[in-house]
Amino acid sequence: MVFSSTTFLFLFLPVILTLYFALRSSEARNLLLLIGSLFFYAWGESSYVLVLVFSVALNFVFGVWIERSQGRPSQGWITGAAVAANLLPLAFFKYAHFFVENLSASLVVLGLRPIELDPIHLPIGISFFTFQAISYVVDVKRRASPAQRNPLRLGLYIALFPQLIAGPIVRYRSVADQLGKRVVEPAEIVEGIRRFTIGLAKKVLIANSLARPADQIFALTSGELRPEVACLGIIAFALQLYFDFSGYTDMAIGLGRIFGFRFPENFNHPYVARSISEIWRRWHISLMTWLRDYIYVPLMGRSPTEGRHRSLFLFIFLLSGLWHGASWNFVIWGALNGILLILERTAWGGVLGRSWRPLQHLYTLLAWLLTLVLFRADTLAHAGGYFASLFGLAEVGPAAIPLVAFFDREIQLVLVVAMIGSTPWIPWLRARLEGDPRFESARLRAFTWAALVGVHALLLVGSAMSLAAGTHNPFIYFRF
Repeated sequence: MVFSSTTFLFLFLPVILTLYFALRSSEARNLLLLIGSLFFYAWGESSYVLVLVFSVALNFVFGVWIERSQGRPSQGWITGAAVAANLLPLAFFKYAHFFVENLSASLVVLGLRPIELDPIHLPIGISFFTFQAISYVVDVKRRASPAQRNPLRLGLYIALFPQLIAGPIVRYRSVADQLGKRVVEPAEIVEGIRRFTIGLAKKVLIANSLARPADQIFALTSGELRPEVACLGIIAFALQLYFDFSGYTDMAIGLGRIFGFRFPENFNHPYVARSISEIWRRWHISLMTWLRDYIYVPLMGRSPTEGRHRSLFLFIFLLSGLWHGASWNFVIWGALNGILLILERTAWGGVLGRSWRPLQHLYTLLAWLLTLVLFRADTLAHAGGYFASLFGLAEVGPAAIPLVAFFDREIQLVLVVAMIGSTPWIPWLRARLEGDPRFESARLRAFTWAALVGVHALLLVGSAMSLAAGTHNPFIYFRF
């Protein structure tokens, strides 16, 4: 089940909300949310919900075991076993086929018989709930959080449906108190509805609209792909990716607010960044801070050197690439981002920092767009052909499709809205208006409030109409 579906919007969510606010006990509400979350996951994953249940049971046992072994030499290997036990299902479902495929290719080169392995289904969201579970057991070991003795609460932390499938990656210590007791204020519910509505509109009205030209263009062969069309394709995909993922995050944060949870922000207008380093401080923040706190900092040690910084940057981004997908496209995509960050720590970063701001933005966006070709292309050969078309190096045949076939008025309008919406201009304008002394007028506040309600109502109705008329278009990050 996905947030941007009529089943979720008009059946699952109203039922859960009605039952949730009818209950008074925190434990009863927790039980309802856990049952609802397992049902939400099982709707699309059927028997794979057992993987999720196994993760809850496994980490409940390990959390208590790690806490009881505090101060003993055995605590280290128990924590290591917990991390390994969490990674094994992820390794099997996500990387087994990739490993066997590359091993088979090597065997063929050596003249040996390849290994046959049928494709393995990847349970949705396994990368996200696995990282959450690992952060829990590691934080118990570090004494950052006590072990949870209530399996219902730990289950809710790992399986809570708003952020289960595509994040943000939530640290246990940030929601531990909320799992025990939550007070839901009317203002929080209103803010949650506002945030959910914005996220839904981002996904349905912008990301889904941009998916059409992006998918069509990336499906073309190099002989059909003109340079200007290839340029439109990667720009459309970059904006689709941002609005798709940030839209999901907005919906997750909004739903969390409605149920009394505070989830961390995951995006901070990355497309206004002036370096690749800054983009990664603004993009998928919960993943990058997780990699920093649980891998980068422990491996850095107490005597960091510049060489160690650089090698760990590359290692972290190789892991980030593999986290996003089991293919060489993602490995190279991660490596390129790591190399760019390393270069920005050299003299190049100093030159960049002293250059004209528009040039900094131009460099950042061009570098990001070029790396996204690898992110979006199906194979390395596909990416190579797309790069050739993008730079005018491919031989374009008579069947080449003109730009006008993809760049209609609807796409032009959506692109303009997306470019404006990807900047902090709208939040800035809202803050300026709220800070204006004239805004203190009760009449003006009432008018502004009514206008905002009207805008959000239109967004909700427009999104619902688009969903009713359109086809299923899952979130991009569901496959990670």
